[in-house]
Amino acid sequence: MIGIYGGTFDPVHYGHLRAALEVREDLELRELRFLPCHQPPHRPPPVADPQTRLRMLEIALADADGGFALDTRELDRGGPSYMVDTLSSIRKETGDEPLCLILGLDAFLALPAWHRWRRLFSLAHIVVLQRPDYDIEYAEDLKHCVEERQVTDPTQLAAQPDGMIYFLEVTQLAIASTSIRRMLREGRSAKYLLPDAVLELIHRESLYAK
Repeated sequence: MIGIYGGTFDPVHYGHLRAALEVREDLELRELRFLPCHQPPHRPPPVADPQTRLRMLEIALADADGGFALDTRELDRGGPSYMVDTLSSIRKETGDEPLCLILGLDAFLALPAWHRWRRLFSLAHIVVLQRPDYDIEYAEDLKHCVEERQVTDPTQLAAQPDGMIYFLEVTQLAIASTSIRRMLREGRSAKYLLPDAVLELIHRESLYAK
């Protein structure tokens, strides 16, 4: 089973890395792919350019103990990064192996605004990183999908290629790329929020300075 973990990673930080590790272990994934997007359709463009964000990910994963990989197809494709196109491309390569699209809860709740979002369920399972004790309010269309597709046993994900929704509670580190960029603009330290080697690159190239 393969996990797909997309985002701008602008910059990558320990919140991303810890969540990815727990998903990989809890779901016993064969591989978890970090998928940096070129341009998110529903958000402002990333601050750092695509190749710099890729370099930060490469540095962050350099000491990983296996099971992590980088997938650059959205950067290579350019333009808006529609997940339905990306998963279609991955599915052609993986055949019937189960795929899990990993989403934070906020992203999952916004799913009905995504391009051809219903098609995602015919391409992958969706694993939602759940916050403890969070009161979820679904849009009506999404609520119906959860009622039809939610499973509570993660072994069910490995039994078929796609189509299910699984909520996974992971350690929630209150770290955000937006906050890190703001700290750096203000001349404050972002140490202990992201790997030292990534922070060194940021300082060396003044990536998020004023």
